[in-house]
Amino acid sequence: MVTKKGRSEDRTRMLIVKLIASIAIQVAIFGCLLFLPAGSFGWGRAWLFIGILFAGSVASAAWLFPGRKDLLRERLKSPLQKGQPLADKIVLLLFLMSFYGLIVFIPLDVFRLHLIAATPGVFVSSLGMVLFLGGWWIALLALRENVFAAVVVKLQEEREQKVVDTGVYGVVRHPMYAGGILFTVGIPLCLESYAGTLLALVPIGTLVLRIFLEERFLRRKLRGYEAYMKRVRYRLIPFLW
Repeated sequence: MVTKKGRSEDRTRMLIVKLIASIAIQVAIFGCLLFLPAGSFGWGRAWLFIGILFAGSVASAAWLFPGRKDLLRERLKSPLQKGQPLADKIVLLLFLMSFYGLIVFIPLDVFRLHLIAATPGVFVSSLGMVLFLGGWWIALLALRENVFAAVVVKLQEEREQKVVDTGVYGVVRHPMYAGGILFTVGIPLCLESYAGTLLALVPIGTLVLRIFLEERFLRRKLRGYEAYMKRVRYRLIPFLW
C-alpha cells in the first residue's frame, strides 16, 4: 500500500526530474540556436555563455526551489494554459518568437552578415556578461519573493493569490521583466553583436506591452493590486518609469 508520504515523495522526485529535463532542454536549445547558424563549434564566447547558462541554471534551481514546490510546478507549466487571456497568449508567443529569433540572429550576424562593421571589444562584451548575470539575479530575487510568479497571466484562486509588495516588488512593480530586459540586452553584447543588441528592442517591446496587459488584468481580478500600484509607482526603472 502506498502511503500519503510515499505519494508526496514520488511527486517530489517527478518534479526534480522535470526540472533537470527542463534545464537540459533549455541549454540544448540555446546550443543549437547558436552553433548551427554559426556553422562552427569554434566559438569561444558562445561556449562561455552556454557554460554559464548551465551552471547558473543548476545553481539557481538549487537555491530557489527547495520548499517552493508550488512555484516550481507553476514555472514548469506550458506558456499556453487554460484560463489564460487570449491577449496574453498572443503577446507571450510574440515574445518567445522574437527572443529565440534574436538568439538565431546573433550567430548569423557574427559569422555571416556583419551588419555593423564595429564589434564589441573585450570591455563591452564583458559588460554584456555583467548585464546578463545582473538581469538574471534580479529575476531570481523576484522569483524568490513571489511564490505566485506564474509563466502566464492568470488569477491563482486555488492558491489564494495575494499582492506581493516586499523585496524587489517594493522597488518596482515588475522586477522580473526588469531583469529580463537586462538579460536580453546582455546576451548579444556578450556574444559580440551590436546589430543583435539593436534587434533586442523587439522582444523588449513585447515585454513592455505585456506589462500593460498584465496590469489591466490584475487591477480587475486581484484584490489590492490597484492600491499596490499607488504605493509602488514605478514599473521597471526606479524614479523613471
